[in-house]
Amino acid sequence: MKKSITMQVVSLAVIAAFLCMPLTLSAQGSRPNFSGKWIFNESKSNLGDQPQGGFRMGGGNFTATQDANSLTVESTRNTPDGQTMTTTSKYTLDGKVSVNSTGRGESKSTATWSADGKSLTIVTTRTFERDGQSMEMKTTEVWSLTSPKVLSIVRTMNTPNGERKITSVYDKQ
Repeated sequence: MKKSITMQVVSLAVIAAFLCMPLTLSAQGSRPNFSGKWIFNESKSNLGDQPQGGFRMGGGNFTATQDANSLTVESTRNTPDGQTMTTTSKYTLDGKVSVNSTGRGESKSTATWSADGKSLTIVTTRTFERDGQSMEMKTTEVWSLTSPKVLSIVRTMNTPNGERKITSVYDKQ
């Protein structure tokens, strides 16, 4: 008798596991994959008021490589003096801090998925020197696919001169 009840409990547990598995896989599979070569589409972007001759938020083409636990972004942009600059940033997708170094100093980022898994938020804090003073700048980027071939990145940057917000749109090549 005990053996029969044990078998029924095990059978129910196995059935429940199989019934729940598609839901779990579906939730994980609903996260977008940002892998690909992305070309900046200025006409669809909203860059707001940008400083002349200085650093511009947004723009620049990039290539993204994504797997289950990481996102690598290789960006190419032109500097004000006409030079091409390439930077590579790597992010873990599990909420742990990622550290990246650029010509402007070190940055620390945390990437987290939204509750519905449809967008990725990357919060980055950069510390750098300017006019002999150490400064900190915080940027929040929200990445989402508006279609399979269109990526929107909404950036909010807290600067010493106040908050700036832009939306950059990229087309997948």
